[in-house]
Amino acid sequence: MANRGAKRRKSSGVWDAKECALLLIDYQSHSMHGIRSSDPEAVELNARCLAKAAVASGIPVVLSTIAVSLGLGKPTILALRNEVPNVPEIDRTTVDAWEDPNFIKAVRKTGRKRLVMGGVKTEASLAYTVVAALKDDYEIGFVADASGGLTKEAHDIAVLRMIQAGAVPHTTIALITEWFRDWNSPLATAARQLLVRTTPEPPSRPSIGANWRSPSARPEVLMPWEQA
Repeated sequence: MANRGAKRRKSSGVWDAKECALLLIDYQSHSMHGIRSSDPEAVELNARCLAKAAVASGIPVVLSTIAVSLGLGKPTILALRNEVPNVPEIDRTTVDAWEDPNFIKAVRKTGRKRLVMGGVKTEASLAYTVVAALKDDYEIGFVADASGGLTKEAHDIAVLRMIQAGAVPHTTIALITEWFRDWNSPLATAARQLLVRTTPEPPSRPSIGANWRSPSARPEVLMPWEQA
């Protein structure tokens, strides 16, 4: 039975917005600082791009952090938090988010069976959660360029592990385009409206500081169709 489920997930076809929920895991300053697999600024911007597109497309978002209540972690980075201000943070003590009952409750509340995940670190919080969720009859996708690891090797091996377990790999721009697919659809109309700036300040290049990022330095998110 489990093998048949894994086979079905691997041939899941098009990922439609009305079937998906977006799960964003552990985008916290202490985790972001540790990314060495790719540019952490690009990881942040891709996560924000996904969150912004999800909100515009009516896709439920689940946001989670680790060890904030223990004083070991910080809340979600402000730039991402501001994209989903009405989504409550679910803090955990478990590295595998799927071991936290409040996290699972929030996922089930979305009513969606196709879960798209992004997280930091790829090889820990993201990979553990993806592999665990696959056992619970969900179709799982993950966004590789919105996630980051301690090393490139750690990230790459985690990606292979998730694919081997039955998860579907995505990249940010490809997934957002897949969510609406037709420039004449209502979702594409909503996407074009994302041209509105997310901040009143002019866009600036992100720079990693002691507090990860200050609101005044926060860049706007431009969707793929907004690029000059």
